[in-house]
Amino acid sequence: MTVALHFQDSGEGIPLVLLHAFPLSGRMWANQRATLSDSCRVITPDLRGFGRSPAGADEPALEAMADDVFALLDRLDLGSVVLGGLSMGGYVAMAMLRKYPQRIAALVLADTKATADTAQARANRERLASTVVESGTVEALYDQVLPTLLGRSTKDHRPEVVAEVRGLIGDATPSGVAWAARAMAARPDSIELLESARVPALVIVGDEDQIASVADAEAMADALPKVTMARLMAAGHLSAMEDPRAFNAAVRDFVAGLT
Repeated sequence: MTVALHFQDSGEGIPLVLLHAFPLSGRMWANQRATLSDSCRVITPDLRGFGRSPAGADEPALEAMADDVFALLDRLDLGSVVLGGLSMGGYVAMAMLRKYPQRIAALVLADTKATADTAQARANRERLASTVVESGTVEALYDQVLPTLLGRSTKDHRPEVVAEVRGLIGDATPSGVAWAARAMAARPDSIELLESARVPALVIVGDEDQIASVADAEAMADALPKVTMARLMAAGHLSAMEDPRAFNAAVRDFVAGLT
């Protein structure tokens, strides 16, 4: 059963739907809403269980998140959109591509990967899910997740970004975190899906990303038939927040090339 997602909607023009990273919310896209809304209609939902969107009762699966996004597009009377996702948002974007390809005019995949989790990664996600549920808090995220979300340059020189990300993590709920962690662990390999994609795609990666590496981004770019790639220096996993100027420029140029 779908969840009615909370969202923010700014600007006019080509609809650009941006899906957030784990374990943040649509608020991570504040700079993109402010900057790109002069040329795009920027829509930034909170995925189920995060921000102001309720959690669903479904079993953990990224397809359920994709169903929510599909329902949001219908609510907004949107046909096809430029669909972007960073990290977990990229996984959801690929789930959308698998289930609802007709709603995707172009794809932006940032700091994400198309391969399935290894057995070790699945075990780590289950450990995190169990920890937050048993403790009733998201405190474990500060030690286990936050250090890997940001690049070395950001941690050394951009304390305001570190503080902003820490605050976004603090807004997460144990149930939402656990559900999403288990959903990500269950996702399939999507390399063949990308090979069959018929839409233009932009792949963005932070050069200091510890979670979805440059090699992961290159593997997606190699699979996609119509692709542009942007590598952002001195940015980690949350490249849209760590180097918003370069991120926004890459997205703006990509969208401009679609018209």
